[in-house]
Amino acid sequence: MLPEPGSAADWLRHARSDLALAQQPPASGVLWETLCFHAQQAVERSVKAVLVHLGIEFPKTHSVERLTDLLPPLIARCPALLSADGLTVYATVLRYPGAHEAVSEGEFREALRLAQAIVAWAERSVSEGKAGPRA
Repeated sequence: MLPEPGSAADWLRHARSDLALAQQPPASGVLWETLCFHAQQAVERSVKAVLVHLGIEFPKTHSVERLTDLLPPLIARCPALLSADGLTVYATVLRYPGAHEAVSEGEFREALRLAQAIVAWAERSVSEGKAGPRA
């Protein structure tokens, strides 16, 4: 059974889908930038899932920092979330050819590490009814 559209569970379903895509071994011709975009989307959708769960409205934005700033002060941020602001570029500037240098495999691995931790944090946050302290 699918979750209610727009619910926290639905946002998490989409976050997990993006994470699954980012985790796939890249086929020939797949750019690191594309995989980083999916890692960023997993993070963005995870934070939005927690915001929905808490009943907090958010603007249409790809900015991880802006979304994270909307979390109430008492909600614990996992260490990965505190380092994730730099992922926003993968959903904005790096989506346009010629506007950047190529992304390295190392940069992708870091984006994936952050995405995995933040999706896990959001899953715990939604299932426990609050944001957990560690990821």
